[in-house]
Amino acid sequence: MVKGSLALVTGASSGMGRETCKVLAREGATVVVTCIDEAGAYETLKLLSGSGHSVFKYDVTNFQSAHELLKAIIQKYNRPPNILVNSAGILGAASTLDETIESFQKILDVNLKGTFFTCQAVCRELSAAKLPGAIVNISSVAARISVQEMAAYTASKAGVDAITKCMAKDMSQYNVRVNSVQPGWIETPMTVGLGVHCDMTAESWANRLATRRIGQPQEVAELIVFLSSDRASYINGSSISIDGGI
Repeated sequence: MVKGSLALVTGASSGMGRETCKVLAREGATVVVTCIDEAGAYETLKLLSGSGHSVFKYDVTNFQSAHELLKAIIQKYNRPPNILVNSAGILGAASTLDETIESFQKILDVNLKGTFFTCQAVCRELSAAKLPGAIVNISSVAARISVQEMAAYTASKAGVDAITKCMAKDMSQYNVRVNSVQPGWIETPMTVGLGVHCDMTAESWANRLATRRIGQPQEVAELIVFLSSDRASYINGSSISIDGGI
């Protein structure tokens, strides 16, 4: 159960982040909705059941600001969040010949470094307060299969899985679990128009799957909330695929 928990969700203005906030609130958690898109975060807030939820504008690439975010949350709720869901991410497509230093670095900053330093800020507060917690990082099926023209994105998500396993070992003594999920093609604003940038479409991807369809954000959110709950108490350091059977 997550009832009574305080949950921090990044990248929560749309897609999987928004749906995760909705499921967490439905299950009785108080949700801190964060995103660089503050207007979108407030739209998410309107969709949440229950009360006590809040919005904080947060840019995961401003690594120093993670500490300030945690200070603000603790000031408001008198405790750090015991659930963290790292949903902030960007998608980029470029061939090996066309990738640039700048675009590669931007993807790493958001997807990998943003995830790590948000985790670090939460873990520091949980360990200091001697509170248990659960962290779920959003990786991608791209971390374990080859995807054309997505070297930077794939590297960032493989890195998310790697740091997840390391953090699970580091934080086990503090009773903080860390897992990741590997979604396949999910129908979100980020994946709209993906086929314009690379040689695939939602239909061609779906044809590769056992389910013969792409996924929905709520389906991923349900898995995330399960991993955040005490029902998943023996799942730690795992990367769990939710891809429709690729």
